[in-house]
Parts: sequence; C-alpha cells; structure tokens
Amino acid sequence: MHKKLLVIGYVWPEPTSSAAGWRMLQLLDLFLKRGYEICFSSPALKSPFSADLSALGIQEKSIQINDSSIASFLKEFNPSVVLFDRFMMEEQLGWRIREQCPEALTILDTEDLHFLRKARQEAFKQSVPLHKFDLFAEDAKREIASILRCDLSLIISEVEMHLLQRKFEMKASKLFYLPFIFSDSFTDSPQLKTFKDRQGFMCIGNFLHQPNWDQVLYLKQEIWPLIKKQLPKAEIEVYGAYCTSKVQQLHQPKEGFLIKGRAGDISQLMLEKRLLLAPIRFGAGLKGKLVDAMRFGLPSITTSVGAEGIGGKYPWPGEIANSPEEMASKAVRLYTSSKPWHKAQKNAFQILNKRFNSNLFANRLMDTIHYKLSNLEQLRKENFIGEILHHHHLKSTKYMSLWIEEKNKKL
Repeated sequence: MHKKLLVIGYVWPEPTSSAAGWRMLQLLDLFLKRGYEICFSSPALKSPFSADLSALGIQEKSIQINDSSIASFLKEFNPSVVLFDRFMMEEQLGWRIREQCPEALTILDTEDLHFLRKARQEAFKQSVPLHKFDLFAEDAKREIASILRCDLSLIISEVEMHLLQRKFEMKASKLFYLPFIFSDSFTDSPQLKTFKDRQGFMCIGNFLHQPNWDQVLYLKQEIWPLIKKQLPKAEIEVYGAYCTSKVQQLHQPKEGFLIKGRAGDISQLMLEKRLLLAPIRFGAGLKGKLVDAMRFGLPSITTSVGAEGIGGKYPWPGEIANSPEEMASKAVRLYTSSKPWHKAQKNAFQILNKRFNSNLFANRLMDTIHYKLSNLEQLRKENFIGEILHHHHLKSTKYMSLWIEEKNKKL
C-alpha cells in the first residue's frame, strides 16, 4: 500500500500564531514518522509567519477551489489518505476527492467544534445558559454533515467527544479522540526557574480569535483593577498575534497593563513569568495557551471553559475561577505564595504525562487508519447516512463549483 497523505488546509499553519498551527505540525509529524509522503495544500495566501513545511520534507501546493486544474493534481499525487483541516475545506473539496480519489481515506480534523464555539458565544452575548440555547443550528448541521461524510474525524476534546455521541448520536467508530500530544516526559529540570526567580503576570492569545479578544477586555476592565488594588506594583504583559489598533488602545503602562503584541520565543516568556491569566468566557476545544503554560512550569488561573477537557481527574495546575472577584483573589494568593505555586507546577507535569503523551495515541491512530483503509468499501456501506449526504452534497457542490469556474472564465 502506498502511503501518501494530502492535507487540505484552511490556512497555512502558523505555529507561532495559534494553537491550531502547532496542532497541525503535530499531526504532520505523526505521519512523517510512519513513512508517509506528504503534500500540504491550501487556497489561502501564505504569511511571513507560515511554517516552512518544505524544510520538513513536505511538498507545498497552492490550490484554487473552483478550478478544474485541481483534478489533474489530485490524480497525479493520488493520495491514500486525505486530511481536511476544518469542515469548511471538506464542504468545498470533498466532492472532488470522492470523484478523483475514491479509494482515499478521508479524515476531518475539526480543530474544535465550530458550532459549539459559536453557540457558546451567542449564549454568552444573550446572557442565557447554553442548555437553553439551540445547538441544532445551521452551523451544527453543516459541521455534523461533514463529520458523517468523512471516514474518520479527529476530536481534540473529550467533552466534544461526549457531546457528539450523546446529543448527536454519533457512532464512536466515526470519531478518534486526539488532544495535543508530546513525546517528552515532563519533570522538574534546572532550566525551570523557581517561584522566587520569576516575576509578573502574562496573558496570551491570537487577537483575531473572538474568545481571546473577549478575555483581554474582561481582564482589563473587570479583573486586573482588582488585582492591581492588592498588588500595586504588579504588571501584566499581554501577547498575541495580529494585534490591531483596537487592541493597542488597551495599553496602559500607568495601570501596569502592557500590550506587547506578537510573542517571540514563547518558551522564554513562560519560563520567566510567575502566573498566566486566561479568563476565557466562551470557546471550544482545548486551549493551547494553557497547555503551553504547563509545559514550561507556569501555573495558570482560568475559567471552567478554559480548563475544559485538559485536566480530567487530575488537579488543575493553578486555580479555576468564574467571577472577577474569585479570579483576582486566587491570582493574588497564587502569585504571592510559593508552596501552592510549586504544587501547581507539579500538577501540570502530571497532566501532561498522564493525558497528553503521544504514546497514548499515536499507534492507536495509525492502527485505526490502517484498519479503515483495509476495510473502506464495507465501512462506507455501513455508513449509509454519510453516503446519502455524500451523494447529494457532491451534486450540489460540484455544479455550484463548475458554475463559478465558468463564470470566472468570462471575467
């Protein structure tokens, strides 16, 4: 069996800009280590922060969505596995894969459940609990349909696994739980600075991502003034990619609230700071900033939403708080007390080793892919609802794409 992976990316991965970027690099590394020839393709434009995939031995291919030239590329590369980066790419190109590469196994990497994130955001705006909010909205219909059409979907959070299986009656065999993964074993090491050698608070997150922008506003307006009142000399540095003028307006040195923009070496930052604040009020998936903090021995204060799906049965490496007063109080306590701070650091290493070690997932994922490839025809027959969706989606999307292509020729 030839081992070729085609990734169809929503964007070119930017590992220094978002957790989605380094999540993609982790996936690519899994396939590289199993001897796959890989081509990463995307209709998006590259940025100066896009990873150099060619340096990893990965072919890079810019594609156009509504252009028949992609058909010859698909036939030539002839992948055995196609990985869609987010459901929007499967919506647009799933029909072409089925038409040109019918024997290729299709995998959807959801990144997080977009419909869940949007539902939580709307529920937050309307000040209503999520259970009273309609999860069966248009976005859910699109994303669930994409999951059903694909042969396998990678789900980053156990919470989202349970939601799909219980509320949407998704078969477990269609899903694979794959969080962030690391091959390292995490322990105390000389490079980790101790409590007394660290100073300052930090907050981080891509500012284009709405939950991150909200957390910075929440922090600036409601939480930081309470912390500053108790720690008058304290400062917080706020980092994030795509820092707009709107974000820069929050920069207030006199209040100890410093907007720093894109982070350089995140490891160095997290090795020097004493506490990460992540007051995330809505979102989905796993929060990369919190997992990063654990890797570098940096305790964190976050919300129930922020901590979701990370710790499991293990104690949180810091504190969880859901009101400004509680978050400020716990932040001050952890910032000024070395014993609970060091305990939080040890909790982080326990979570990483017990829940995010690649040995727990890598072989099982590859075994699952091999099994599905070997039994693809039968598995697709058993996935009758997915095949129905494929049939109708192929027809509608195909002819819409062909119409757009013809229209573009006349321009």
